[in-house]
Amino acid sequence: MGLLFEEIDTQPSALGEITLRRRRIPALGDRDIYEVKLGDEFLMSSMFVDAEVALADMALAEISGDNLQVVVGGLGLGYTAEAALKHDRVGSLLVVDALNTVIQWHEQEKVPLGKILNDDPRCRFVHASFFDLAVAEGTGFDQDQPDKLFDAILLDIDHSPRALLNESNATFYNTNSLGRMARQLRPGGVFGMWSNEPPDEEFMEILQCLFVEVEARVVSFFNPFQNTESSNTVYVARQPGQ
Repeated sequence: MGLLFEEIDTQPSALGEITLRRRRIPALGDRDIYEVKLGDEFLMSSMFVDAEVALADMALAEISGDNLQVVVGGLGLGYTAEAALKHDRVGSLLVVDALNTVIQWHEQEKVPLGKILNDDPRCRFVHASFFDLAVAEGTGFDQDQPDKLFDAILLDIDHSPRALLNESNATFYNTNSLGRMARQLRPGGVFGMWSNEPPDEEFMEILQCLFVEVEARVVSFFNPFQNTESSNTVYVARQPGQ
């Protein structure tokens, strides 16, 4: 069966010590569960990925056409990126993460999805702050093509617009910053965002000032630790235009 617990890697970061762990819980089946911690806080677990996958699936389902150009903000364990790449209509995928350690875990294939992302020529990692690139004037997400527009921008970094990984991220969740990000979407493009919390009416009002067809979709899944159903939220908002 192998080790029930292993600390794979621990590295310092600008936000604190970040750790990758693997564990097995025999009562939940014979499979590895990967976890990421930042300091004492759990960031993510491969046990619960339904909403991360739904983020890509729901957003891309709203877009027609082929050769879609997609940005994912927040690499994590790679589940949103992998879900996006499962769509044959995706032509390129930029995955932006401020933590180089997380990118290296994938490049060195210390996490299960590393090989899948590395082997797909459509996927490229970008070591940078998503929030900085989202609002930057004259640069944008693709440094090689500063004026490039995207069909979808998918965000999964903070726990919610209120529960932030870094307090400085609070400057993004307003009409000014979100409006700057929206200028990197093609007409009719989609902004999607994951949240660990129930739909936030105040944030919905901000999105409705900038986008059309704004929805907060609740994604439910079984939580074996609590023996009950848990849920996350996926926000989906369309850029005005065709």
